[in-house]
Amino acid sequence: MIKSSNISQPPTTLLSLNIAPAQVIRGKNALAESGEAIARLGNNPLIVGGDRSLSTIQPYLQPLLKIHNLKFTQANYGSDCSETSLANLRQTVATHKADLIIGIGGGKALDTSKLLAHQCHLPIITIPTSAATCAAWTALSNIYSDQGAFLYDVSLARCPELLILDYGIIKTGPPRTLIAGIGDAIAKWYEASVSSGHSEQTMIIAAVQQARVLRDILFQKSTAALQQPGGEIWQEVVDATVLLAGLIGGIGGAQCRTVAAHAIHNGLTHLSASHGKLHGEKVAYGILVQLRLEEMVQGNQLAVTARQQLLKFYDEIGLPKSLNDLGLKEITLSELWRVAEVACNPNSDIHRLPFKVVPEQLVAAMVSTTVSLELEKQNLGTNSDIDTIVNN
Repeated sequence: MIKSSNISQPPTTLLSLNIAPAQVIRGKNALAESGEAIARLGNNPLIVGGDRSLSTIQPYLQPLLKIHNLKFTQANYGSDCSETSLANLRQTVATHKADLIIGIGGGKALDTSKLLAHQCHLPIITIPTSAATCAAWTALSNIYSDQGAFLYDVSLARCPELLILDYGIIKTGPPRTLIAGIGDAIAKWYEASVSSGHSEQTMIIAAVQQARVLRDILFQKSTAALQQPGGEIWQEVVDATVLLAGLIGGIGGAQCRTVAAHAIHNGLTHLSASHGKLHGEKVAYGILVQLRLEEMVQGNQLAVTARQQLLKFYDEIGLPKSLNDLGLKEITLSELWRVAEVACNPNSDIHRLPFKVVPEQLVAAMVSTTVSLELEKQNLGTNSDIDTIVNN
């Protein structure tokens, strides 16, 4: 007989990680080969996407569903993953008696689909139509206002049951979407390394090192990939932006996903003039701003070198380097201050930086992302020069 022990046990900190989709099917004709995998997850799927994505995928998906006798309905999610959109879609789920959600499209469509499935306790399949984000992989959704301003994010119970990465479908997206995806993915290194580079936790160490590998892949292969859409190198870069970027966030958790670059993106979404730019384009600009903060606040010379390297890389592939490149040439100081205040709110990911940031410093960094190395050597951009930078 085993006797119970009265010896108290030390408390255990539980950490739940949603690392990866249960299944990933990828290839040039991945969707055509996925009928049985889809049918195993439900009989009455609701297909959620935008007009373009639904139109693009219809010739591929609908015949496949009919072959497997699945009763499907389509629904347009609108323009943003918003509370209004989700409320309407939940009603559609109830009316259709859906038992499966299939998300089609880019980041906002997939975020909407994942959160809808989470709220309705249904399985979710993600089918990205571009390589602009890693949203098809992650157990996370970002919520926006009906006007397109970032509000908050929601951690989901699990990653998708099935991710279908069809290179033929991804290729139908404009080249700009892959460029934006490169910007979003390469941020993983600059954000994870600054927030978690000194961690001694095994999984975080693994995530940070994978972020370094991701950065190197993108530096080495992006230019060639963009020159040969659909080719082998292009496929490898697509895998990097959609799959590997998502895996890093899954392994490392929240602290390896977003820091200042994404916080700056979130602030920019509160300017309607920025809504024509893609998520990854704003994040790419945000990396430069983050590096400027490291230069200005810490005097970090490695950040100076990293920013100069990125500026050259951005020139090669066409990512934005400045507010002008984001179409914000006419932005007022009060608008810029509003962006900085949103990015520096108490719950912002910017506070994962190893130093305190206030809006005044962030405004100065945002207007000086392309400052030259020669000016750096003259110490322009130090804390004492912030007023000069902003006023000029």
